[in-house]
Amino acid sequence: MFKGFGRSQRASAAAVEQPALDVKPRHIGLIMDGNGRWAQKRGLPRIAGHHAGMLAMKEVIRACDDFGIECVTLYAFSTENWKRPAAEVDYLMRLPEQFFRSEIDELVRRNVRVRFIGDTERLPAHTQDTVRRAMQRTQHNSGMIVNFALNYGGRMEIVAAMERYAREVVEGRATVGQLTEATCDRYLDTAGLPPLDLVIRTSGEIRLSNFLLWQAAYAELWFTDVLWPDFTRDDLYQAICDYAKRKRRFGAIE
Repeated sequence: MFKGFGRSQRASAAAVEQPALDVKPRHIGLIMDGNGRWAQKRGLPRIAGHHAGMLAMKEVIRACDDFGIECVTLYAFSTENWKRPAAEVDYLMRLPEQFFRSEIDELVRRNVRVRFIGDTERLPAHTQDTVRRAMQRTQHNSGMIVNFALNYGGRMEIVAAMERYAREVVEGRATVGQLTEATCDRYLDTAGLPPLDLVIRTSGEIRLSNFLLWQAAYAELWFTDVLWPDFTRDDLYQAICDYAKRKRRFGAIE
């Protein structure tokens, strides 16, 4: 499907070998925006843009692993995306199966571990099955974590974390006043992941759109006008290089 609508000429030309990265983020969050506009510019249906975006995602996951990134979180489907036309939502719900059918063997070879955050119980049964199989197939891997945010919203995650804590208080496993910023992390979907260091958003929009709101409190933000299907490993490399130049003081004086 959509053969020839994958990577752009810009992407195919981006095969320059990058120097090693001395300073790099441990955890990158990616807001993969612009699939629909990419398709519209080419007179194609929106789902063609999502297909092209999946191909870009494959390249970026490989690049993150090649660059030695410990964890990458990909904003695949937000809690707000249910508002889109039913046919588009249905296609998006089938993309994980397409992706893992072609990529799971390589992810296993690369020692990548797959995780998901968000309310996956609301997903269609076939999507839930894909999620379970991908996690089971990679659960013993010890390399880079590829974390898919699927039916995810940052506000929803924080509310769910509060509910988990309240439940522990009611059950006597926690006490009122025990919750701190540090202990709050273990109630979040991202518990056990490295701290979020860098958030990248494509397509020219300059906002977080309900993505990793708690985790992004001190993350570096990097925005680009490049539409997601055109985003390449060279763009990722540039973002990491810019990150390396920034002074991260976390409120202190250098």
